Amino acid sequence: MSEEMYPGWYSFIKEKHGKFIQALEQLGEAVRQEGPLDDKTAHLIQLAGAAASRSVGAVHSHTRRALKAGASPEEIYHALILLTSTIGFPHTSAALSWVYGILGEAGE
Repeated sequence: MSEEMYPGWYSFIKEKHGKFIQALEQLGEAVRQEGPLDDKTAHLIQLAGAAASRSVGAVHSHTRRALKAGASPEEIYHALILLTSTIGFPHTSAALSWVYGILGEAGE
């Protein structure tokens, strides 16, 4: 991910605790390379996990990363909608609102 795509808080932590963030980024790369899933699928799975844990920042990050890896907006929405019976409509709706915000849509 390019520097300009990092949220302000992440950039701050990266500047203040560079070794920590470097290790975190290396872990992320290692787990993606551990198995046969392509980057797009991996980021859609991580997006679902972020939504399930209600992490706005991680939903934003994995939305951007999934797009960069070739996911369409429809695939991203579907990955979240699939969670409804697992995490419930309110949490799914919240995650969708965060994604629509990233994709520049009002959702109205």
